[in-house]
Parts: sequence; structure tokens; C-alpha cells
Amino acid sequence: MPRSRGAIAPKGLQKRGRPPLALPSPAPVVGITADDLARWKADPVSFIEEVLRDPETGEPFVLYAAQKRFLRHALTPTTDGRLPYVELVFAAGKKSGKTATAAMFLLTVIVVLAGPFGEGYCVANDLEQAASRVFQACARIVAASPLLRGSAKVTATRIEFPSTGSTITALASDYASAAGANPSIVCFDELWAYTSERSRRLWDEMVGGVPTRKVSVRLTTTYAGFSGGESQLLEDLYKRGLRGRRVAPDLYRQKGLLMYWTHRPPAPWQTKAWVEQMQAVLRRNAFLRVIECRFVTSESTFVEEEWWRACEHDDIRPVIADKALAVWCGLDASVKRDATAVVCCTFDAEERRVRLVFHRIFQPSPREPLNFEATVERTMLELRDRYEVREVLFDPWQMQAVSQRLAAVGLPMREFPQSVPNLTEASTNLYELVKGGNLAVYRDDALRKSVMSAVAVETARGMKLSKRRTSEKIDAVVALSLAALGATKGGPEAGSFYVASANLAPHPTRVVLRSDVAVEDEVAGYRQEQAAWEREARRRELGADGGPWDSFSSPYGSGRGRWEEW
Repeated sequence: MPRSRGAIAPKGLQKRGRPPLALPSPAPVVGITADDLARWKADPVSFIEEVLRDPETGEPFVLYAAQKRFLRHALTPTTDGRLPYVELVFAAGKKSGKTATAAMFLLTVIVVLAGPFGEGYCVANDLEQAASRVFQACARIVAASPLLRGSAKVTATRIEFPSTGSTITALASDYASAAGANPSIVCFDELWAYTSERSRRLWDEMVGGVPTRKVSVRLTTTYAGFSGGESQLLEDLYKRGLRGRRVAPDLYRQKGLLMYWTHRPPAPWQTKAWVEQMQAVLRRNAFLRVIECRFVTSESTFVEEEWWRACEHDDIRPVIADKALAVWCGLDASVKRDATAVVCCTFDAEERRVRLVFHRIFQPSPREPLNFEATVERTMLELRDRYEVREVLFDPWQMQAVSQRLAAVGLPMREFPQSVPNLTEASTNLYELVKGGNLAVYRDDALRKSVMSAVAVETARGMKLSKRRTSEKIDAVVALSLAALGATKGGPEAGSFYVASANLAPHPTRVVLRSDVAVEDEVAGYRQEQAAWEREARRRELGADGGPWDSFSSPYGSGRGRWEEW
């Protein structure tokens, strides 16, 4: 007689198979008792202070007041064993211990609160290529904490507690990698840097409040981002948090959400002297965003006018010619619309500052494109004969043929693609030179106007120079940033030196030495940027100003470029 569904077979007829799955111990660490767990669940801060160790000192963590308040509100379970908030935000300025706070929070959830088979995830943002900083901090804390180090298996992307089956996993910024996750806790660090569509999908995928778990939360640690849409995900979360009730200084709560967001340095090591130092070093918008944790626009004045005027000196003049003077040149070129600028700088060894030596600006028009051979190439040959040109930094876009011809006649041409890392390096260097008074220039109204027209555009990936309005010209500033960077890097090492040599080749041989090797991902990113710029240029060229071949009878056009000297 067949057995009905759900009936129990007689004991002798039961199939032999694997023994029942043994549930792991509720205590994830040898030496931790059930009483310890009960005490730590009632007061999670005591677990952090008693068990976790600071990797830098080997001593117990000393939490400051705002950390304790936030952790107690967020981690103390309700009567049914659930955590009171599924969305948690801890936002404060740089160097306030946010990463350590997230790591301590995550370990407390996995070790004390999650129970068997807890899952913790540390998500890398768009700027991190490997494991997130929170995961790295967790691994270091486990290694430094005597009660944890012998009970965990740590690999490059995973921390496992075999006795409970609980894990902490590092995830890349890719929503596909989160498929099938059943998180007890997810940590997002520096949410302002989650700007791509894939990171937004990952945010949506890794939501807290999984109904099959009593403990399932999402924690965000960050400082502020950029208003106007670039950091929209974080800005929406911030505005939502502010609608809650203020229960302590800078601490807001509402149903399902607890947010700590402060504009003041909360940690005792963030002294007044340190804050003043940051204010002196950082641009105003960067200080407001990174130190005071305030949203800012991505555009800000590049340098203050009084800073630039302090760099202008009446006793400095353009240097007409000096073959013993080592100079570094910056070249920013455009065929039709934007100006083309050539700038030369030197490093004044006595004054220990960068000095402007020469600049020239060419202004093309859509109907009179710039003839590079008659303008740029002629100018560069003049500079070769006037000074000792150490290096010419230039963007290879539109300049490949020119650079090859100039290199063939002995000019040391160095490609400097306008990728984000390069633009950030050059712009930041010029900013610091001007702000610190370490740039000396002669008075020139056109150059000053160009500098005052420039704005610093900050993005999640870096900074670049731009202009307030499309009609303004900042090409001289871009060229100056390249020349100043060359002088800053090469100037202190330049000077007279003696080279002993033997067995030289019988004929002169030009050798190009490259000390910088492009990283593959930077090259790939540069190519993508160039492709986008070229598409935009073609779109503009095919607009109201006519086709791309109008007014051309040579590779650079037949129109005469107008230029200003000094």
C-alpha cells in the first residue's frame, strides 16, 4: 500500500542517509560563554570595549561620546530580538574614525547579534578597485583581538567564523556580485563616491530588513558629497534623515532610520590646530565638504584674486632670451574655438619658487582656424633658440603631427593626456603654488583675466579646471598649470652637473627617456575620454559653423591665427 504524502515510514524501513545537520554553536569564539553573549547583547558597547583591540596600539578601543550614543541606539535589540533600525547613517568629517566605527559595528553584529550563519558584506565604492577599507579594518581588528584571532579564517576577501558559519565578505562595486545575498549587515563606506548606475543598483540590491532574519541592517559611513545631482543617492538619504526627530546632538531618528550627521569634529584627536591646518591647506569647498561634512557645489573659484595679485611682481619681466635658463613649457591647443596658449616657467633656485618666463596666446575662430605650422610650431622653434627647453608638456589630442615634427628637431616633447588623474595633479599643483605665494609672475591683464575666469570642478574622481561661461578663455591657465608642474618636478633637480662618459656613438643620437609608465586602466580611461571628446567635437563641427573641412587647405587650415605676446 503506497504511503501518503507526509506519512512517516516505519523505523525499519527508513532510508539510511547522512546524519542530521548539526547547528553551529551560538558562541562564535572559543572562550565566549552564553552569559557573555547575553551581557553583550544588552550592552553592545561593552563587547567593543572588552573584546576588540585597536590594531595600531594593541589596546582596547576608547570610544568618544558620539560613537557610544550612536552604537547604543543602533545595536540594542528590542524585546523581540530585532534591531530597532534597518537603515543607519554615521556621517562626520575626515579622520573622525568612521571606518573603524563601521568595522566595530560589523563585527558586533556578526559575532554577537546575528546568530548562526550570519552574513556581513563590505561594499567597495566606485573609486576602490579591490576590497573596501572597512573590510581591511575588520581583518586587522580580528588579527589584533586575542579572543577573535584564533576563531576566524581570514582571506583576501572573506572572514569566516567556522563555529557559527558566519562570514564577512568584501564585495566589488557591482550589483551582480550581490545576487543571492541574505545579509545580516551591509556596510557602504563613503557613499558620495557611489556615482555609477551599477553602484546605484548595488545599493538597491543590498537593502536591509530581510524578513527572514531578525537582524538585518544597512550601515553607511561617509562625509558629504556634491549637491546638484552628482551625489544624489547620499543627498536623498541625508534629507530623509533630517526629517527625523532629534534625540541627541546631531542624532536623528525616525521609523526604520537612525542618522548621526555632524558638521563639527567629534573626535578628541581632531584638535583646533588640526582643523586650522586643514583650512589653510584645502580649498574652501573641499574644507566644507571633507572637514565640516557639508554638501557643496562641484564648481568653485579656482584661486582668489588677492592670492594671484600677491604673486604678481613689478620687478619681474618676461625673459626675452637666455640660453642658460632652464625652462619647462606647457602647450594647450585648439584649432577653431578655444584659444591656444604656450607658457614657459622656470624654477628659481635662490627664491625656491616657480617663475613665469614667457607666455603667448593665439585666438582662432570658426572661420579662421589656427594654422599650427605658422603659429605654434614657429613659436616653439623660437623658444628652443631662446632658452634651454627641458620639457614641453602637451595634450596629444590634435597635436600628434606637430609633436612629431617638433621632436624631430630636438624639442623634448612629453605627452600629458588630459585624463582625470593628470588634470587633478596639474590643477592642484598650480593651486598650491598660488595660494602659498610660491609662484612669481609679471603683471599681465589678459593672463589675470584668464585666471579669474577659471573654476575648479570637483568630481568623485578628482578635480579639473573649467570656465564659468563658454565665452571665457582659460587656455593660458591650463598651459600654465602644465608648465608649472614641469618646473615643480624638474626644477629642484635641474642645474649644473658633470657627466663622465666613454665609448660614445660616433654620430649624435636622440634618446627619449620616460620615467613615467602609464597604468593600463588610466590609458583605457583616457581613450574613453578622448573618444567622447572627439564625438562632441565632431558634433560641434557639423553644426551651424559648417563642416569640418570648411576653410581648410592644409592639415591645420589656411586661416591666419591672431596672437597676443606677453
